[in-house]
Amino acid sequence: MLRVLAVDDERPLLEELLYLLRSDPRVSAAAGASDATEALRRITLAVESGPDGPDGLDVVFLDIHMAGLTGLDIARLLAGFSSPPLIVFVTAHEGFAVQAFDLKAVDYVLKPVRPERLAEAVRRVCALLGRDPAPPAAPGSPAAAPVPARAARAAPATALSVEVTVADRAAEQIAVELGGVTRFVTIADIAYVEAHGDYARLHTGEGSHLVRIPLSTLEERWAARGFVRIHRRHLVALDRIDELRLDAGTTSVRVGAAELQVSRRHTRELRDLLMRKATG
Repeated sequence: MLRVLAVDDERPLLEELLYLLRSDPRVSAAAGASDATEALRRITLAVESGPDGPDGLDVVFLDIHMAGLTGLDIARLLAGFSSPPLIVFVTAHEGFAVQAFDLKAVDYVLKPVRPERLAEAVRRVCALLGRDPAPPAAPGSPAAAPVPARAARAAPATALSVEVTVADRAAEQIAVELGGVTRFVTIADIAYVEAHGDYARLHTGEGSHLVRIPLSTLEERWAARGFVRIHRRHLVALDRIDELRLDAGTTSVRVGAAELQVSRRHTRELRDLLMRKATG
């Protein structure tokens, strides 16, 4: 089991990273630091405590661009310790990979962080530390016959049903911040998504939430969940479309109270998808 420190000076991204790490059954403890000073304090305590001490750390998931010291600066300082924790860089920038691996980083994960990519980084850390890189089986479940998550979600909710793992539940939600409080929105509750530069606004029946994830990334992640691109600015849950409107050569859809324009390049594909859905 891993003891982890996540470092990022953007609170929503830190909370999302911590949520994903804590959802991994190979992680026993995950703490967060929102600046370099706090990160170095915790790392120093860990080194002084020793690998088996109460403040010990196995790995630091470290952002690169931060106010004050950068993640690369912190990694260079750690190189001076006798037994520093391992480092995984988590960054939105591809251009520092060579420097990162020169500093003996275990992995280099790009933002926005995909759960499966983060799980691979955890696997690599476990392998380097000589620990079982595979997630442990849930208590009472037969390790030799794991049930696929899709099958688990489709099974009846009885006492004999196989539980969906914590990682699967994490994949069903997305972390958002509202007034300094991090909430987890169920993806199935999202009707449509609106692009805001490098951010995206998620629209549900209860309101909207801004997340720092590009629309193109959500399009790729959620295609299997029935989300379709209808415009360069909008991604819509197919099941939430109430009407398709054709008016003077333009196409739009009604999603609840919202009317969203459909671009010409997406019109034919959307009509085909809606037709197939209507005919089963």
